[in-house]
Amino acid sequence: MTATVFVLNGPNLNLLGTRRPEVYGSTTLADVEELCRAEAAAAGWACEFRQTNHEGELVDWLHEAGRTPDCPGVVLNAGAYTHTSVALHDAIEAVDVPVVEVHISNVHRRESFRHHSYLSPVAAGIVVGFGVPGYALALRGLATRG
Repeated sequence: MTATVFVLNGPNLNLLGTRRPEVYGSTTLADVEELCRAEAAAAGWACEFRQTNHEGELVDWLHEAGRTPDCPGVVLNAGAYTHTSVALHDAIEAVDVPVVEVHISNVHRRESFRHHSYLSPVAAGIVVGFGVPGYALALRGLATRG
């Protein structure tokens, strides 16, 4: 059985390519998925790639990843929920898989409310500000974890 890595995307990421291209670039979520599937395959993994605008669905998917045998981890771009969701913090803390928090933009160069993450204290790692290639960096990080 092939191990499956989860790549989970939160609110508004379905609008990549059209929403604030000066901040997020012109790459679409479909392009991100293609990148993630290729990076996961290079590590010998299948890739479960998902996006939702609903916080509870992200929580459910984190729980699912935690129940998935041999799951090497989760790459999570929670979007704005990063800055508001105690529920996501608790879900990450509750599952027995490493979660890498990803942000396309450098949130620390943006509005002050984006400087705080409820997820960072329970994340295995954080990739911030490298654009869409940050997803590949997060996947490589999971692949090289000791």
